[in-house]
Amino acid sequence: MKASHNRIIVLDTETTGMNREGGPHYEGHRIIEIGAVEIVNRKLTGNHFHVYIKPDREIDPEAIAVHGITDEFLVDKPEYQDIHNEFIEFIKDAELVAHNAPFDVGFMDYEFRKLDSGIGQTTNYCSVTDTLAMARKLFPGKRNNLDVLCDRYGIDNSHRTLHGALLDAEILADVFLLMTGGQTKLAFSDSSSAGGSDPTSIRKASRTKSLKIIAASADELSEHESQLDTLEKKGSCLWRT
Repeated sequence: MKASHNRIIVLDTETTGMNREGGPHYEGHRIIEIGAVEIVNRKLTGNHFHVYIKPDREIDPEAIAVHGITDEFLVDKPEYQDIHNEFIEFIKDAELVAHNAPFDVGFMDYEFRKLDSGIGQTTNYCSVTDTLAMARKLFPGKRNNLDVLCDRYGIDNSHRTLHGALLDAEILADVFLLMTGGQTKLAFSDSSSAGGSDPTSIRKASRTKSLKIIAASADELSEHESQLDTLEKKGSCLWRT
């Protein structure tokens, strides 16, 4: 099924176990939270999908330390089979974006297979883009986790104390749009107002054609040298080394 690249779903999952070589889904681990936000024509629409899921196994303590979701919290939550159709309806025909996408997609495919209904795999419903792979190409040899990318692109993630699927999907949407388009401000698609510019509208960073160069005057150069003399008396002066 061909995805419509005007519609993007940015997704994150939380699971009962952490990532290991070969993938934890091969060890019977399950998805316990899905968070996803919708982007249409490179604007956030405000539509999202968020659900907690009751697995058929206990959550590993090391996973709880990361996302804070406990077995007790999930006792009254739906099982994956109960939310599958709604989830598929939300992601189908879209470009699915995730950070370290093979991890999330591997879990999704595992859940699909457990339903035993011949529904295939994630790529039957949407194309998949991995922002971690993108970041590694843009910043080779550097750390590229979500927190680092937030710092790199100036995105405030101070409210992210624990991993949460919906919050991480929202943050990743900001990162993805900045990585791929250079916007300076993100917006919802209905953000238009008459009589003035909307402070939430998406705007491209403007480029100045040329900058006027103003040379320092003789008095300013003399004052500058005087300041450097003062610094040099107190120790080394970087500007004169």
